Amino acid sequence: MRYDIDGVMLQALLPAFAAAEDAVARLDERVLRSPVGGGFAERSHFFDAAGALWVAGELVHVEDLVLHDAHMDSRAPSHELTIAHSVLRARRRIWTGEPSWALGAPGLAALTATLGEGEGDAREAKRPEAAAEADEEGEDEDGPLAAEMAEIDAILARSQKLIDIHTGKAPASEQVAAPPARRNEDPLGLLGDDEWDEEQRLAEWRSVLPLADSLPPVLGAVILFEAWERIEPLRRQHWLGGLLIAGHLRARGKVASHLFSFYGGLKLVRHERRRARDRATRLQAFLEAMHLGATAGLKELDRLTLARTQMELRFRGRRSNSSLPELADFILSRPMVSAAMIARHLRITPRGALNLVNEIGIREITGRGRYRAWGII
Repeated sequence: MRYDIDGVMLQALLPAFAAAEDAVARLDERVLRSPVGGGFAERSHFFDAAGALWVAGELVHVEDLVLHDAHMDSRAPSHELTIAHSVLRARRRIWTGEPSWALGAPGLAALTATLGEGEGDAREAKRPEAAAEADEEGEDEDGPLAAEMAEIDAILARSQKLIDIHTGKAPASEQVAAPPARRNEDPLGLLGDDEWDEEQRLAEWRSVLPLADSLPPVLGAVILFEAWERIEPLRRQHWLGGLLIAGHLRARGKVASHLFSFYGGLKLVRHERRRARDRATRLQAFLEAMHLGATAGLKELDRLTLARTQMELRFRGRRSNSSLPELADFILSRPMVSAAMIARHLRITPRGALNLVNEIGIREITGRGRYRAWGII
């Protein structure tokens, strides 16, 4: 399957490509120089995770995702919320790693659940920490109670053997453990599809990386995402494609101040264009998603900058050890905060958290008297 772009298609994509390239560069420069850049980068993780589920046809409220991430769920988390939290954690892991880590073999093996099965134990055994832990366990076996514990184990083994003989079962030492069920022994396809080789598909997708590296970063990212949509390497983690192209933009140096929120813009594009049969239409839709995502990011940055300016007027002239500046940074890093979240982050009492919220003058977004939350709308 070919993924290159001919001259005719490139000419058709030039207007959308130029708009997306300019918007992404403008957003990166402003976030890099903005005093609220750190909060913007953290907030984008939540919005992009909710956008990834939106594109997949599932609705996850950002407020529920924030509470679930803070381990303060108001109700039992749904399956969709759990997936959204997985997207959130994957974005954070990509952001905290090296720029080129996500697209390499170690990064993909760490981000995907289907790759590297059985290799984790080998890597664990090779680590010096694992060897040290094994040595410590060996030293514990020679402890003062080692003889008594060994005698107890022998008594338990003899008792179990007698019980097995009287009940007519084979002794445990003679029982052969049944091998685990393999996917190719699943005729109904309940565990997996044998014809869907995720490792081979992922290798096919990685073969498009040299072509993407030879193109401008934004166009290369679009080519990678279009290839991801056609190849579908991972069935349970299909949302990983948007995160990987954000890592590609970061690895190429196009977006260095934050991890680009691609799904935040893709959800604003109509489904008919995102899933069109014509390849040129799909590429134009993905470029438009880049442009819309960057434009929405610029508006969000303006909103956060204005909110911080208003909060600075509240704590200007306060004592140097005031908690209001730290509270302002925490509010800017989350779509919403609660009194319990503020109390845990600042290590104060819930009553003190409410007093600080009243002093900083942030808007309450729930409209309730209890279980309230505050955020920047």
